[in-house]
Amino acid sequence: MASNTRFKKLLEPYHIGPVKTRNRIYKTGAGMMCFHEDELHMNPITLAFYEAVARGGVGLLVVEAPTLDYPRGARWRERYRMDDDKYIKGMSELVNVIHKHGCPTFMQMEHDGPWQSPLFSNAPATFDGPPIGASPVKIDSPGDFHRDLIRELTVPEIQEVVTKCCNAALRAQKAGFDGVDINAGSSHIFNNFLSPFWNRRQDEYGGTPEKRARFLVEILRGIKKLCGQDFPIVVCMNGFEMGRTINYDGKCLIFEDAKRNVQIFQEAGADAFMIRNSWLGYHVGGFLPDQLFYPEPPIPVKEFPKEYNWRGWGAGANIYMVEEIKKLVSVPLIAVGKISPELGEKYLSEGKADFIGMHRALMCDPELPHKLAEGRPEDIAPCTACGTCLDQSVSFLRHCRINAALGTDNYTVGKARKAKKVVVVGGGPAGMEAARVAALRGHKVTLYEKTRQLGGLLPMAAVVKGLEIEDLPNMVRYLKTQIDKLGVKTVLGTEVDSSIIKKMKPDAVIVATGGTLTVPEIPGINNKNVITTPALHSKVKSYLRSLGPKAVERLTKLWVPMGKKVVVIGSGLHGCEVAEFLIKRGKTVTIVDTAEKPGEGVIDFRFGLLMDWFTKKGVTMIIGVKSIEIIDKGVVITTKEGKKQTIEADNIVPTAPLAPNTALFKSLKGKVPKVYAIGDCKEPRMIVDAIREGYHTARTI
Repeated sequence: MASNTRFKKLLEPYHIGPVKTRNRIYKTGAGMMCFHEDELHMNPITLAFYEAVARGGVGLLVVEAPTLDYPRGARWRERYRMDDDKYIKGMSELVNVIHKHGCPTFMQMEHDGPWQSPLFSNAPATFDGPPIGASPVKIDSPGDFHRDLIRELTVPEIQEVVTKCCNAALRAQKAGFDGVDINAGSSHIFNNFLSPFWNRRQDEYGGTPEKRARFLVEILRGIKKLCGQDFPIVVCMNGFEMGRTINYDGKCLIFEDAKRNVQIFQEAGADAFMIRNSWLGYHVGGFLPDQLFYPEPPIPVKEFPKEYNWRGWGAGANIYMVEEIKKLVSVPLIAVGKISPELGEKYLSEGKADFIGMHRALMCDPELPHKLAEGRPEDIAPCTACGTCLDQSVSFLRHCRINAALGTDNYTVGKARKAKKVVVVGGGPAGMEAARVAALRGHKVTLYEKTRQLGGLLPMAAVVKGLEIEDLPNMVRYLKTQIDKLGVKTVLGTEVDSSIIKKMKPDAVIVATGGTLTVPEIPGINNKNVITTPALHSKVKSYLRSLGPKAVERLTKLWVPMGKKVVVIGSGLHGCEVAEFLIKRGKTVTIVDTAEKPGEGVIDFRFGLLMDWFTKKGVTMIIGVKSIEIIDKGVVITTKEGKKQTIEADNIVPTAPLAPNTALFKSLKGKVPKVYAIGDCKEPRMIVDAIREGYHTARTI
């Protein structure tokens, strides 16, 4: 790998035990949901993803955890198994694909025993029976997986799990893995025993810190006995647990416990540590720290543990703990938590960590390490922390808002047999992605955008969503940089029609003209207290052109041209986002909708958190209404029970969906050799859909 002095420390080789790594980027072991429990061989989607990451130059690649104890240790069926020797051959197929690119690989090990069954409401249970763990405990929270009471394991059952884990590690070694990564973080079974909140036992596996650590100590020693001292083990563990998020003031795992545990585990055989955290009731916040701040932190940041770095809105959240623990042990420390290459280089150079763990960044761009080494950081596709990769509402398979190849069996864009003249109309995300991929294919591409800036509705979305978590402007910058570097001719401030395009004699036209803003047909919609979507866009656009999303978003925190009480009509994604935006600016919000279920389009793991936050903020949500009428002093609704109700408001904001803008596409049919409609002009949906259509459409040309 080429060197780049800007990322000298990040790109230098290192080691975990006897295993040499190509650099200090450690691909963590998050699940990709592309296995299936009855598979004996690797499927093409699995092989393609892991090969792409290995080929991209990562230092060490951790493969997601298979099921070690079937069925009790699994909470979904989309994962490989390693509880029998018959699965070794299939896993070796994956190892070989990774090794052929010179990349070492570890297999992650975790056990979902304490999690509810089924994990997701739209999935069948893997087995009939309660969750299993250290003690009979549960928590009822929309952001966690522990609503079912855990059945306490007997001592013989615990020892059975220990044996199964050790045997799985031996199978991993036989399959060719260079080591294992034990996930004792989050709220899996290993942490379930370490935590005084979850572990209330008073026997040899509970009652004192040392006894709570015994379960994992036996696994570490057992693996070393079966696999040898030269077979490395990484332990991922929590630095603390936060109970105040569920109003629990009793004993949880604290940082002093973690400092004691790392020394116990190093003595038992651990060769490296990764430090995370756990927020009871906010499962995702422990391993995706930026999501802990959505829609707002669960407790005031001034009450966060002093060991938690909250100032970066999740970026580098665990670094204080990593730095302290590094002083206590002699093995490498892996820092994780939305750490960019720049921040990672800083931590490594300051001696605060030995490796930088990444996963979402590598899903978004598997070539990230090579691009850093080649001095091309501007070419790295940026993760916007949108949460799409965790959205299980559509399918279990992982998808990415930026990387449309994720979840497919092909991560390369090859050259077309013949270079063609391609015209793209529309400079939103769909059009920009289509132009990028068409140019990669070797075509001569011209992109037309009728406004003076690229990005479509992304700058507007950035203002509404906020910039602390989702960095949509960076997505626009990336796409613009790519089409510029690839030689795409970009023409701004020019609206083209079918006659103009026909004169260009293109081989193919991709129409990405976006959707049309609409106004719903509601009695009283023209009242002066109504702020329609087109009117709102018109007001904000002028400011966006001169100030940009960041400045406009800040200005709206000082002043929004609305009264104190606002009724938002619509409870889908757009309505929820507008409501969130207004609440954060001090407005009192009521949401009304004819829909029977709120939150359509909201990423599933965020939905419960958002609804819970709405409740805490005093939002009144009335859905399933039969009629809505706007009057001078607010709105009059007819509830699902048939009762008339008046809701007083200073302003009403109807959030109508976009309508497909198909005029240009229809006018081009039969006038050019090939014409395609993509994005909102075809069917208004999400950013991820726009990018995916732009990518896959351009690949076919």
